[in-house]
Amino acid sequence: MKTNVTVLKPYPFQPGEKIFIESGPRRGDWLVLTCDEKKVTLQCPVSKREFSWDRFCFHVENREQEWPMPE
Repeated sequence: MKTNVTVLKPYPFQPGEKIFIESGPRRGDWLVLTCDEKKVTLQCPVSKREFSWDRFCFHVENREQEWPMPE
């Protein structure tokens, strides 16, 4: 049966990308320094402090699909 599902996926960060996080404790402007499958390292453009965090997921879309997905 189809139902409304919120789809989440890791954001494909790119080194050198300038990003703005709209809410939460990491809110603000950031420069992406490095990223791999598990971590992303961001730099504050004002203080130049660097932080490495587990990659985060972002809300991408709502869509009608099977849920739970068959394996």
